[in-house]
Amino acid sequence: MTEKEKMIAGLGYFPSDPKDPELREERKAAKALCHRYNLLAPHEAEQKTELLKSLLGQVQEANIEPSFHCDYGYNIYLGENFYSNHNLVILDVCPVIIGDNVMFGPNVTITSAGHPIDAETRNSGLEFGKKINIGNNVWLGANVTVNPGVTIGDNVVIGSGSVVTKDIPANTVAAGVPCKVIRNIEQSQAA
Repeated sequence: MTEKEKMIAGLGYFPSDPKDPELREERKAAKALCHRYNLLAPHEAEQKTELLKSLLGQVQEANIEPSFHCDYGYNIYLGENFYSNHNLVILDVCPVIIGDNVMFGPNVTITSAGHPIDAETRNSGLEFGKKINIGNNVWLGANVTVNPGVTIGDNVVIGSGSVVTKDIPANTVAAGVPCKVIRNIEQSQAA
């Protein structure tokens, strides 16, 4: 198995293995496309869309305010009508699947990447990843971090500054460090 195959499968892998430079080259390419994206003027919407289509695994209708950074891009799948405010970071070593009608506040971090707890293993350069799923009609407030392996259900609101370490069920408002459900949302409720 290549390091890339191990990475996408959620197994331990070495992202900078000198015998297997594929991941290192793909990160460089993704970072170059992010850099180009972040330099585009606000009115260059068509160019932004084309860059996102060449970078991401799937994108339909998306508006990502600069700056945007990712590791590979091809593991990011955006549904329809996606919006992110400034400073979005998605570490996509494993698939990050985001549904339709999703909004992110500024400074959101989505990280499917993880590192071993044991210092000796971590210092060897070994990493791992876990898939992240974010449902439809989700709103993540400013400065939210979503950790590896998390699933956020449909119709969820995550409060600003939260660190999501565990799954959040559909139709809830959740917040905190670590993020916990505060209350259920009735579909007829307004803000």
